[in-house]
Amino acid sequence: MDERSALTRITEEVPEAGDDAAVVDGLVLTTDMLHESTDFPAGTTRYTAGWRAVAASLSDVAAMGGEAVATVAVYGAPAFDWDELAAFVAGATDVSANVGAEYVGGDLDGHEEFTVASTALGRAETPVWRSGATPGDAVCVTGTLGRSAAALRLFEAGEHERANELFRFEPRVAAGRQLATHATAMMDSSDGLARSLHQLAEASDCGFAVESPLPVAPELEAVVDDDDEQRELSRFFGEDFELVCTIPEQHLAELRAATTVSLTPIGTVTEEGITLDGEPLPDRGYTH
Repeated sequence: MDERSALTRITEEVPEAGDDAAVVDGLVLTTDMLHESTDFPAGTTRYTAGWRAVAASLSDVAAMGGEAVATVAVYGAPAFDWDELAAFVAGATDVSANVGAEYVGGDLDGHEEFTVASTALGRAETPVWRSGATPGDAVCVTGTLGRSAAALRLFEAGEHERANELFRFEPRVAAGRQLATHATAMMDSSDGLARSLHQLAEASDCGFAVESPLPVAPELEAVVDDDDEQRELSRFFGEDFELVCTIPEQHLAELRAATTVSLTPIGTVTEEGITLDGEPLPDRGYTH
């Protein structure tokens, strides 16, 4: 059973599960787990690990249109090195402050590999769910696609300083709050654009007609020369933590002008089917 199958079964038992975060009495709550073997390539600094782990949870708050309030993290490792631990806390603190939240601590635990479990708390009186997309809405994405794929290639090439910079993405909390005024559905693209569209379509019982060109990250274009590989990585790799949302056409220009990061329309919500340039878009992406 893969992660999606497991989550589907869980939502049958816990109906509140299944969106980017839970909302209880106006509070947004979410948690994530990252492992060294699957989430932190060789060369990832502990500062970057602290930043990225906490940012992943803050991205879920952003996807609900929430205001970030506080974060915590569990730090597990075979041994505790003070310099590494201090760097981790600094990264977690800095990314939290970057979006107006406060890192308030967590827990330490011995573990066979470096592992982080992070939690973010936010506020959202009118959260944006995945389930509100309506045919005729525009489907949009913030920022660009492929930044994390470029970082991975740089890690593999031994260019660790630049790779770490790209791995420290900015959670789109401010953009999420601005989009929440009119967005009908929203989620983050942690599993990739294609899989995000499939997840939104399933939640909203709709389809999407997406058109090229998609906003490919210039960092990916600089690292990967082959056009086909760029397209593959920008559509399916994931781990970019951009926001994918649907917006009524009459509000699109207003939100594009107001949003703090670029907001690119990439298609339209339809009754059924998920296509890119008229061809079926496979349900592929990051799998835990």
